Amino acid sequence: MIKVPEGIPITRPKIGSAGNTGLWRVEKPEIHYDKCTKCRLCVLYCPENTIDLLENLFPKIDYDYCKGCGVCAQVCPTKAIEMVREVK
Repeated sequence: MIKVPEGIPITRPKIGSAGNTGLWRVEKPEIHYDKCTKCRLCVLYCPENTIDLLENLFPKIDYDYCKGCGVCAQVCPTKAIEMVREVK
């Protein structure tokens, strides 16, 4: 994961009293890395802060906490994120 400079407030998803929160999701975001330009808009706009950056600056979604709202797919300028039906 990317090392954040000290002093920058960053929150990370944690296990809460309800446990993992992505269990009731109907759709989940799927990243097509061949289309991703690493613009980081998905990271910026994710309301649950469940998207982090890998060392190569590609986004990675924490599906344990992603609620499937689709904001990341909506803001992606290259349509590299697609909402797909959750299979359980």
